[in-house]
Amino acid sequence: MDTTPEPPPQQPQPQPSARPSGPEPEPEPGPDRPEHPPRPDYDPPPAHAPRAPWADGVRFAFGTLTVLPVRGTRWDREAAHTGMLCAPLAGLVVGLCAAAVGGVSLFLGGGALLAAVATAAIPAVLTRGLHLDGLADTADGLGSGKPAEDALGIMKRSDIGPFGVITLLFALLGQVAALAELYGQDWAHGAVGAAVAGVTARCALTLAARVGVPAARPEGLGAAVAGSVPWRSAGVVAAVTVVGCAVVAVPFGPYAVVRNAFAALAALAAAELLLHHCRRRLGGVTGDVFGALAETAATAALVVLTFG
Repeated sequence: MDTTPEPPPQQPQPQPSARPSGPEPEPEPGPDRPEHPPRPDYDPPPAHAPRAPWADGVRFAFGTLTVLPVRGTRWDREAAHTGMLCAPLAGLVVGLCAAAVGGVSLFLGGGALLAAVATAAIPAVLTRGLHLDGLADTADGLGSGKPAEDALGIMKRSDIGPFGVITLLFALLGQVAALAELYGQDWAHGAVGAAVAGVTARCALTLAARVGVPAARPEGLGAAVAGSVPWRSAGVVAAVTVVGCAVVAVPFGPYAVVRNAFAALAALAAAELLLHHCRRRLGGVTGDVFGALAETAATAALVVLTFG
């Protein structure tokens, strides 16, 4: 018989409590710790670029869309946001300059046709022909019928193909014919037409720079401004543009007010149709596409202003 005494029973050792792998729970709110809403795990990125001061935006718009001596100080996405909102202002200045030259031509006895040619030439001079060049390049790219990558390569070439030549010819003929018809009534009708064409052409660029419209290339003007303008801001600019185009026609009577508003809407609609086609064929916008949109809107506005 074993007489070895049994060892005393082991006292249970306290086991360390299992620590959750996640963050420690927030302490219960009390008098020394007020209740507050939970913080998100991350800060969501903004839906669009923040807006720069208006002065920087005006410089961006005039420095990018015209050759007027306006020195830009910022070329980042924030400046692009505000700059594209100010694009119709640059268009208004270009249109007024064109109207002034047309008025001088009429005053010197040049006739309606010569005034129309001079008025159509001033926007080309004040933009170094970039919008017309963009129209021609876009026509060549889209008219080639090739895939997006090849079409974009065609648009980057320095030469102009047959589609570009034909498109330029008919666009400029349409603008000159419409302006001659307006100047045939009087200088005021031609001046209003030039201003409406300039404003709506650049408003089309504001709409094309809205959020959701991608750039077709990772570089260039299209990439710099694509998606920089919120939808709501672009819509407000478009509404102000249409109302402004209608208001300037008040001295000509109620029919002219309706016609001007319809001309602005038709111009923006024509540019949107071209934008939709470019997004489907090219995958987005480029600097050339922006130029094509501006010339399309200007031509459509002038043509509609001759109705009635």
